[in-house]
Amino acid sequence: MVTILGFAAAFGTTAAWFPQVWKTWRSRSAEDFAWSYLALFSAGVALWLVYGIFRKDAAVIAANAVTLLLVISVSFVKVREK
Repeated sequence: MVTILGFAAAFGTTAAWFPQVWKTWRSRSAEDFAWSYLALFSAGVALWLVYGIFRKDAAVIAANAVTLLLVISVSFVKVREK
């Protein structure tokens, strides 16, 4: 039951990024994202990913790996803007 709860929480927090990523890619603009936010958030997510790997927690690993990829994709749009 705890694992199901973890995956449900992971799905909710990770899925919340999909609409923003879709909007960013569709508009080809990440102007509303500050570089400091993207860097700090990415670092935090990366640390959670490492934590999940050390704990061997599939929900933490999956959620943070996908979230990190989504945030990196927003960063790529921001780089292309310049």
